Amino acid sequence: MDAKQFPVTHTDAEWRKLLTPEQYQIMRGHGTERPGSCALNYEKRAGSFACAGCGQTLFVSNTKFESGTGWPSFNDPVPGAVETSEDNSYGMRRVEVHCSRCGSHLGHVFPDGPPPTHQRYCINGVAMNFKPE
Repeated sequence: MDAKQFPVTHTDAEWRKLLTPEQYQIMRGHGTERPGSCALNYEKRAGSFACAGCGQTLFVSNTKFESGTGWPSFNDPVPGAVETSEDNSYGMRRVEVHCSRCGSHLGHVFPDGPPPTHQRYCINGVAMNFKPE
């Protein structure tokens, strides 16, 4: 992922100005928010979830489900909105999810979600903004 050029790019200093310290740590530093700490985990209204770094729509509310993990979970992203890469940090093999437009780290995807995709996109809430319909 580091070698890829994304359509939206910023210097490190610009990212630090655009994002809150928590967003920067998660989205640019590949961190994770505390489970249950973000209001978007509890968001039930119709609408869309966009990348906090560049505004690209990532998920829509009808793909959100309660996973019990403490993070907003979705079973399908907007087509082309996210990309994945292998993440071998912390002695685990996981699939990282990042924004296809700016490369910001969003979370991870796991193969234990509900039908029809059976995917669970486990996304850090602070990495997104919600836009109600």
